[in-house]
Amino acid sequence: MPEEAIAIEPKTDSLEIKAKLTGSFEEMYKRLYGLQLFIVEKPQNSLKILEIESRDMQKRPFLFFIIELEQERATVNYTIAPDSSPKLRRLFVLKTLTSVLSLVADVYTVDNTALFQSLDSAIDDVLNSITQGYSTLFNNYDSLSNEYRELKRLNIELAASNKSLAVEALQLSDQNKSMAERLKVLETYSDSSLMVMIQEWLDSHDDAIDVNEFAKSYKMNPTRVEQILNKMVTLGYIELKG
Repeated sequence: MPEEAIAIEPKTDSLEIKAKLTGSFEEMYKRLYGLQLFIVEKPQNSLKILEIESRDMQKRPFLFFIIELEQERATVNYTIAPDSSPKLRRLFVLKTLTSVLSLVADVYTVDNTALFQSLDSAIDDVLNSITQGYSTLFNNYDSLSNEYRELKRLNIELAASNKSLAVEALQLSDQNKSMAERLKVLETYSDSSLMVMIQEWLDSHDDAIDVNEFAKSYKMNPTRVEQILNKMVTLGYIELKG
């Protein structure tokens, strides 16, 4: 049976700070909506600010945050990518919240002590997780990034070479037997092997892929191809266009 791909879901977290409305939600709505920086909604007795940073293959929000300003509290609900740092994500969310609050500070105030403590804690968490200087970290990252790109290139080349050798070997056998073996191999590709095949297809088709055409070419179930595409998108290996 083909290996089943597991959809990657983001983690979730939230924070809450006491606040006080000194103006009106209507005034804040007009001010923030006019800036066109976020999606702004005005339900009854509150204001919601939403930003969708990325979506999955089904166009569902994947990485996002929702800031809700109520009469006596400000809350933020947000998602965290599985392969990212929760500490850095929380610091980013607090920075965004602070930026939003600064735009409405004359009509909406928060408990500055609680806000500053949250920022201080988030900054401490990030600083304590850094064991090397920024310059050293950047150099290590740059070096590893180059190595990763080279290994990725070599991996694709080796996969293509192995594929060609496999095809040549199958052609030496009986036609019916070779077709049956080829079908069996295609049905049992691992996630990583199928990712390489999809990347090769994208490289040779101007970064476009027709799921049904790809599945038909390799005698696969289209659902299996969609699952791997979704996994590649959420892991950041490829990006959706349009």
